[in-house]
Amino acid sequence: MTILLAALAIATAPATAQVRTVDPNTAIDADVTPPPGQANIPYDQTLPAEAPPPPAPATDPAATSYAAPASTPAPASATYKQDDLIGAAEGVFGKGAKGLADLIEKILKDQGEPNAYIAGREAGGALVAGLRYGSGTLFHKVEGERPAYWTGPSIGFDVGGNAGKTFILVYNLYDSQDLYQRFPAGEGNAYFIGGFTASYMRHGDIVLIPIRVGVGYRLGANVGYMKFSEKQRWLPF
Repeated sequence: MTILLAALAIATAPATAQVRTVDPNTAIDADVTPPPGQANIPYDQTLPAEAPPPPAPATDPAATSYAAPASTPAPASATYKQDDLIGAAEGVFGKGAKGLADLIEKILKDQGEPNAYIAGREAGGALVAGLRYGSGTLFHKVEGERPAYWTGPSIGFDVGGNAGKTFILVYNLYDSQDLYQRFPAGEGNAYFIGGFTASYMRHGDIVLIPIRVGVGYRLGANVGYMKFSEKQRWLPF
């Protein structure tokens, strides 16, 4: 009996040692339990996708824009137009002076457009022959304004003193300094329109056409020469 009990104990001992208790819920969840140190993320959620890198800038030359270059202004005219000259002359003789616009139009038709003009006054005195003094401002289309004084002999003035205004068209004066010299009477056309007279004076390529008005400034008053200077002078020669 003792031997039988001992054999039965030996036979049942391994079986007893191999038996362990298992929780069925734990066994099922073991397959989905994350390793230590990792978060337990539900199946119905996914990690956010990494943001894509920004697109590379376009390298197509046609897609590249360039700033338009600044436009170069057109050069201004180097001569005075008819309307400019009529307006300036009316500033000397008075607006609407009869025959003035027609005279300037005629001169421009024959001689072309000047690149300068002088607006000024003259005074002189004579019995038959005498002296003339003038002063004004040279307006050069490119070089701007400069003072102008002139002297010269006069023929044809009325007896006694006389004063008046003058407007001088200046051609081919490319350097204002070249004005300051003597201009003898030339062989150009003389003009008579309304109460105005104009004559032709020349030195080299520079041409002057003085326009005068009044009884005392007949064509004979333009005979002789005009000597210009930057400062007023009293000797006429």
